[in-house]
Amino acid sequence: MSSSQEAEKASERGTEQVRVLVVDDHAAVREGVKMILARDREIAVIGESSNGDAAIEMADRRRPDVILMDVRMRGMDGFEATRRITAAHPGMAVILYTAFGERGLLAEGLDCGARGYVLKDAPPDDIVRAVKRVAEGGAYVDPTLASELVSPKATERLPALSTREREILGLLANGFSNPEIASRLFISPETVRTHVRNAMTKLEADTRTQAVALALRYALID
Repeated sequence: MSSSQEAEKASERGTEQVRVLVVDDHAAVREGVKMILARDREIAVIGESSNGDAAIEMADRRRPDVILMDVRMRGMDGFEATRRITAAHPGMAVILYTAFGERGLLAEGLDCGARGYVLKDAPPDDIVRAVKRVAEGGAYVDPTLASELVSPKATERLPALSTREREILGLLANGFSNPEIASRLFISPETVRTHVRNAMTKLEADTRTQAVALALRYALID
């Protein structure tokens, strides 16, 4: 399957189950996450792995829609595994799953291609919400992590986003895809993309997930 086909598959999933791969080097954590996700009929856990190398191999073989990725693991860490997986499979969404004490590490992961950031002690409903949101093409950032996802350069000034840019980032944060946003706002998908690019430039963000994190940090969106 080509990268374009994967992206199309991700955007046109419809009512099919979201296929999830759970990656963590602690078996107890993996079991807990699987139990949480199993409660939702719209989600199916299709595999698990305990390290980055195995995650890459399983992603190639099983083609999940979403990967819940531990940050700190023996051998290859979650950042590098995410970087390699998203480069090979742009249609796959990776959520970085981190312990509270590891929040400071997330600044290193802004360029790895993750679409979501979730704390391991987040309420179960938040974990399910994050999986669904990124599967639909949106971004998810745990509000308590937002302040950790800001570069010193970006905090030197308060960015001035237009009303439309804030509106679109807010919809992205709530899991809406570009076509869905275009339909709700009665504009074209290309116009949505243009507003997102402009917001990313103003926020000095490399990805739209980072743009959402920064907008949350500055309280530009709810």
